Amino acid sequence: MDEAARIAMLARTLGVASGAGSEFAVEIAIGDDAAVLDGDRATGRRIVWTIDAQVEGTHFRRDFLPWRDVGWRSLMAAASDIAAMGAKPWCVLCALALPDDVDDSALEQMAVGQQDAALSLGAPVVGGNLARGRELSISTTLLGTCERAVTRCGARPGDTLWLAGAIGLAAAGLRALETGRSIADPRLRAAIASWRTPHALVREGSAMAAVAHAAIDVSDGLARDVGHMAEASGVQIVLDERELSADDSLLRAAEASSGSALELALYGGEDYALVVASPVAVEGFRLIGEVREGKGLVLRGRQQERSIEPLGFDHFRVGPRIPQN
Repeated sequence: MDEAARIAMLARTLGVASGAGSEFAVEIAIGDDAAVLDGDRATGRRIVWTIDAQVEGTHFRRDFLPWRDVGWRSLMAAASDIAAMGAKPWCVLCALALPDDVDDSALEQMAVGQQDAALSLGAPVVGGNLARGRELSISTTLLGTCERAVTRCGARPGDTLWLAGAIGLAAAGLRALETGRSIADPRLRAAIASWRTPHALVREGSAMAAVAHAAIDVSDGLARDVGHMAEASGVQIVLDERELSADDSLLRAAEASSGSALELALYGGEDYALVVASPVAVEGFRLIGEVREGKGLVLRGRQQERSIEPLGFDHFRVGPRIPQN
C-alpha cells in the first residue's frame, strides 16, 4: 500500500472517540494537517495538535546540513502543519533517537537549532524524550491554538486558489547538493537556503484563517498536496502553469541545476508553502488557480488544459514520484 492507503487503513483500525463528556472533544481527527480539539467552549479556543518525524536518510543527510539546521528544520516542518490550520504555535515536545556516532557537541547544536526555531515561533520546547537508536530520528510534537481551524476539505467550486511562499526552490537546492553542484553559484543560494532552513508561514496562516474555505501546506509537492485538497473537498482544482513557474529565483535555480522550473514547482516539496482555497483575495498570497466542479487536478497552459497526476513524495510508493518522459 502507498502512504495514503496506509493512513486510511490506520484510520479505520484505530477509530476516533468523540471525546463527548470530556473537557476536550475531538473536532478533527486523522486525515488533515493536524488534529483539532475543542478545548474551551466559552471562548471558542481550539487546540491544534500535530507530530512530525525527521529521519536521517529519508528526510535529510547530515553531510548536507550543519547540526544546527537539522534541529531548525525538524521544528519548522511541524510548525508548518499548525500554520496550515490557521493556528498560532503554543509549545513543543521533542523525542530524539540518537545513534552512537552523534556526540554531545552535535546534540547541543541540534538543540540550538530547535531553540532558535522555537524562539522565532514563540513556542518554547517544554519537554521530550531521549533514546538510543540505529539511525538519527527527531520527532516533534507541536501544539497550537486558534478560534477557527481551516481544514483541507472545504474548497468549493467558484473559489480561487492562492499561494504563500516559494515552491520548487527547496527541491532545486536539494538536487544541487545531491549532484555536487557548487553552492557558491549565486543562482542556487536561495534554493539551498530554502531546503536547509525553511520557515513555517505562521503569519500568513493567521491572515488566511478568517476567509479561507480550505488550506494545506506544501511538504510533499504542490501536485500531491493540492491533490489531497481536491480529493478531500470533492472538487477539481485547476493550476495555472504560467503562475507556477513565474518566480525568478526558481527560474535561476532550475537553470543552474539543469532542471525544469515547472517540474520543480509541481513535484518538488519541502518548501512548506501554504495553499488556500478562498472566495476572496488573501493578504500575502498570490493567485495560482481556481476550484471548480469535478475531480482531480488540471494544469492550464497557454493554449490548453490537461489532467495531471497528484504525484510527489510518498514514503511507500513503488515507482516514479514524478512523471517520466
